[in-house]
Amino acid sequence: MHALIVVSHPLQDSLTHTVAQRLAQGIVDSGPLDSVEIADLAAEGFDPRFTQTDIELHLGKSAAAGDVAAEHARLDRADALVLVYPVYWWSFPALLKGWIDRVFTRGWAYDENADGKLEKKLSRLAVHQIAIGGADQRTYARHGYFGSMKNQVDHGIFGYCGARVIGSELLLSSERDFPASHLDTAYAYGGRIFKQ
Repeated sequence: MHALIVVSHPLQDSLTHTVAQRLAQGIVDSGPLDSVEIADLAAEGFDPRFTQTDIELHLGKSAAAGDVAAEHARLDRADALVLVYPVYWWSFPALLKGWIDRVFTRGWAYDENADGKLEKKLSRLAVHQIAIGGADQRTYARHGYFGSMKNQVDHGIFGYCGARVIGSELLLSSERDFPASHLDTAYAYGGRIFKQ
């Protein structure tokens, strides 16, 4: 089984990158045939801007741009997608949101059939999220963060395309033994990805 871990953080020495590395190690250690690829959107220079080219693809007037086609190929090789990111303004970082906007395209992730009904094309893909937040659990719960993310991400993005959101972890700086606990959680989560 093969996992694609998409990381969105500009600093290589960030907790986000360290969590992604521990997650990857957990996947590799969980089974001799399991493999992982890390897509570091910042280091790779992925352009998150939705341009005229992306609009033309959406309208069926052009093929996917080279960078988008390369991301489609990465995802086509993956059995699981894992997003690892810091929570910015109660959501994804702009770079990750732009990656989703540009990569989960009409014709590849979803389409309309001849009757105008939605055709979900990513039912084979299992999705996991590991978000790293700065507030405490009570703050996120009090403001409805978990319900918002479920509606926005699980249903609004992945559900629309037919991908199955298997699990989500919110790692918080207020947790006991921070940040070591985050690394332990990431490693353990990686070990379970292909066991669920």
